[in-house]
Parts: sequence; C-alpha cells; structure tokens
Amino acid sequence: MSLRPTTPNDVPVETARVARAAFPHGSLLLSLRDELGPIFDDERFAALFPRLGQPAAAPWRLTLVTLLQFAERLPDRQAADAVRSRIDWKYVLALPLAGAGFDASVLCEFRTRLVAGRAEHLLFVAVLEIARARNLVRSGGRQRTDATHVLAAVSSLNRLACVIEAMRHALSALAVAAPSWLAAHAQRHWAERYEPRGLAERQPRAGPERRALAISVGADGHDLLSAVHSADAPVWLRQVPAVETLRRIWVQQFCREGGAVGWREAGNVPPGALFISSPYDLDAHFARKGTASWVGYKVHLTESCDADRPRVITHVQTSAAPLADGAVTTSTHEGTRGKGSAPGPAPR
Repeated sequence: MSLRPTTPNDVPVETARVARAAFPHGSLLLSLRDELGPIFDDERFAALFPRLGQPAAAPWRLTLVTLLQFAERLPDRQAADAVRSRIDWKYVLALPLAGAGFDASVLCEFRTRLVAGRAEHLLFVAVLEIARARNLVRSGGRQRTDATHVLAAVSSLNRLACVIEAMRHALSALAVAAPSWLAAHAQRHWAERYEPRGLAERQPRAGPERRALAISVGADGHDLLSAVHSADAPVWLRQVPAVETLRRIWVQQFCREGGAVGWREAGNVPPGALFISSPYDLDAHFARKGTASWVGYKVHLTESCDADRPRVITHVQTSAAPLADGAVTTSTHEGTRGKGSAPGPAPR
C-alpha cells in the first residue's frame, strides 16, 4: 500500500446538516471535531508507506478510528461498521453520508505498520502539539508521575509450571527446526509428559511430590541440553531461541549436587529483575507494588496538574516491572523536555 498524502478536508455540508439534526444539543465527537479539527495529517505518517503500490486509506482517518475504537472498546469489525453507519463518526472523520468506509482488515494492517515502524509515538505527539497550541499544557508547569502495572500477555506460572512450559516450548521448537534430530534423541516419555495440555495442568499438590516432579523435569531438560551441546550435534541447534531460553531457565531453577539435578530453594534464585517468569516473554518479570503483584511491565504516566488547566498526559514510559518508580525520574524529565513540556521546579 502506497501513500499519497492528502490534506484533511472539511466536513461535507450534508453530513454536517444531518449530524446537527441528529444531535441538536451537540455530542462529544461533534465537539471534538469543531474544537480540535482533524488533529492528525497524512504527512507525519509518510515514512511508513512505500511510494509505489495501491493507494492506502488516509492515515489521519485510520488514526482517529483507532483511537475511537479504543475509547469505545470496539473490535475492528464493529469499528469499520461504525465508520459506515454512525453519523457522529462520519462527522469527526469528514466523510460523506454515502461513504462506504473500508474493510476491517485495514485497521489491523495500519496498527501493524505503526508498530513495525516504531511510530506509535506519532499519535501522542500530535495530540500534545494541539494541547500546547491551545495553552492546555505549558512548559514549566506542575506535573506529576505515577506508575501502574501492565500485565504480560502470558499465563501466570508458578516455578514448576514454568520449567514444564520451558521444556515443552523447546521440544516444540526443535520438532519444527530439526525433527529428525529430535526423533533420534528424544526419550520415550517426553511426548506424553510434555503434550500440549499435560503435566503443567495436573501438578501434584503435596510438597514432596512437587519437588520430585521438578527434579524429574530438570533431569529431562539437562538431558536435552547435553544432547544439543554435544560435539556431534549441529551447532545451530544451540542458537534456537527456545533452546537458549531453556538453558537460561535451567540455570535459574536447577543446580548440580554431586552430579545429580537439584531444585533450587526459594532463597537461591535470582531477584525479580533477572528471574524469568515465563518462557514466552523473557522480559516480563514479577513485581509487587503496595498490595498489587503481577508479572509483566510497569508504565509511568506523567500528567500536568496546574490548577487553572485541564490535566493532560505529557509523557508515557514503560519499564521493567521491578524497577523502582523513582529510577525513571531523570528519563521522564528528559522525555518531557524533548516534547517542549518540561515541568517546573517542585514547590517548596
């Protein structure tokens, strides 16, 4: 899809007439368009599109639709339907009443393009520019930063379930990357023990039984890693990401005791900032803040808090979950300064 930048157009006369009749007392979206205009423009997204190919839908409209569907918690198909059927959406998007909109897949493709181009910040910067232009936020004003949790898109696993899933993940990856090699080196019980919905879902409850199972899984993992790192194994097997993940988890969870595999005690594992909580997201770590505990990340939100102005988010930063809130103060100030909205000195 290529981009041929266009200038956001005015709301069509007929769309405006029908919208005013449908909302005689006004509505949020009508006021949004009237007060702030189209907000976005195509030029800021030009670098994300090639010069040749079928013309893409106007990025400024797709950006607005993306924000509207997030605000109303609509999936792509319902958002595309809203573009076709809702008069307030047509008004804010400056579409004619007879406009057919676009296929729902366009929204997913646009989000993918934003993420692949690391351009998500363009949406935030455009809104902040309008806020500054309208004196809704100012440089040197009062601001505050607070953090909240972001859950990783993985299941919450205890230590035993984590090592079982890590072994399953490695075997699945090797089954695709080197099926013949795996068939020659796999032990007979592995297929049944690490089947898709197997051992992790039926863990024993008793402590001694859980420890025995953990040690058995640890022995399986060490056998697999020994085979992968043997002299006659292809060197590239060690570079399979799931295999490297298995190695790192095994170092954290198991130890060697006189040649035998040992299960590390709770006080003998790495701290949360280093501990791998899931083989499917190595950067998601366990953290606790107040009464909340989670596995994932932490997002730091900075907002203006001047008494005579509305509160506006001026900076967003994501960090590892165990990182202390105060550790991002310097980077937060640098981020707000780069956007022209640095806070003033703290009041005494």
